Amino acid sequence: MQGVFTGFVTIAVVIGVGALLAHLRVVDLGAQQVLSRIAFFVASPALMVITLGRADVHAVLSANLVASGAAVVVCVALYAALARWVWHRGLGEGTIGALCASYVNAGNLGIPVASYVLGDAALVAPTLLLQLLVLQPLALSLLDADVRGRPTSVWQVVARPFRNPLTVGSLAGLGLSLTGWTLPPIVRDPLTLIGNMAVPCMLIAYGIALRLGPGLGRAGSVAELATTSTIKLLVQPAVAWFVGAVVLGVHGPALLAIVVTSALPTAQNIFVHASRYDRATVLARDTILITTVGAVPVILVAAAVLG
Repeated sequence: MQGVFTGFVTIAVVIGVGALLAHLRVVDLGAQQVLSRIAFFVASPALMVITLGRADVHAVLSANLVASGAAVVVCVALYAALARWVWHRGLGEGTIGALCASYVNAGNLGIPVASYVLGDAALVAPTLLLQLLVLQPLALSLLDADVRGRPTSVWQVVARPFRNPLTVGSLAGLGLSLTGWTLPPIVRDPLTLIGNMAVPCMLIAYGIALRLGPGLGRAGSVAELATTSTIKLLVQPAVAWFVGAVVLGVHGPALLAIVVTSALPTAQNIFVHASRYDRATVLARDTILITTVGAVPVILVAAAVLG
C-alpha cells in the first residue's frame, strides 16, 4: 500500500508548493492562468505523444476497458440528468461537471497506483486511452461549441477535436504505438522535457487557485459538489465492479485492477480545462480536492476486500 500513499503525498506536496507561492504573493491568479495555458497548449500534448507512444494499445481490447467504459457512461448519464433537471446547468458547466464525476486521474496518480498496488503499470492503459481518445475529445468539442455560443454542424463537431492540441498529441502518440515507430532522439528528447512540465504546471496552478480562489463550497452548489464527489468516489467503482464481476465474470487481481482504476480521484487536468474555458472552475477545483482525499480509503478498502 506504500505506493498509494506515495502517489497521493507527491501530488499533495506539489499542490502545497503552489498554494505556498500564492500565500507568499510570489504568484497570483494571473500566474495560475499562464501555467494552465502552458499545460493545455504545450506540455500536455507533448506528454501524450510520449506516454501513448509507449503504451500497449492491445490492452484496450480487454474486460478492463468494457467495465471502465460502462462505469463512465453511467456516471456521466447520472450527473447529466441532475444537471439538466435539478441545477439547470448550461452545456459548458454541465460538461465540466460530468468530467468531475467520471474522469479519473489515470496519469500522474493512476500509474504509480497501478505499479505499486496492482503490480503492473500497464493495467491503467485502457482507462487512460479511453479518456484521452474518446471522453476528452468529446468533452472538448462540447466546451468549444459552448464558448462559440452558436450551433455547430456535424462536420464541425467531428473536426473540432482534431484541432485541439491535446487530441492531436494523443492521436500522434497512438499512431506511434500502432505502427511501432520510435521518434529520433532529436525529437523525442525535447518532447519528453516539455512533457515533464505538464503535471507540475497543473498541480501548481491548482494550488494557486486553491489558495486565492473562493473557499471550499463557497461558490456554487454544495449539493452539486457533494453529488459529483459521491458519484466519482462510490458510484463509478461500484458500477465497474458490477460489470466486471457480475456481467463479465472477472475475478481476482483483474477485478481489483478494474475497481481501483475506477476509484481514482478526479484528474487535475479537468481543472485545467475548466480554467481554459472558464466554466465551473470552482466545482472542478473542489471536486478534485475532495476526491483526492476520499479516494485513499476507498482504494484501501477495495484492495483489502478484493486483493
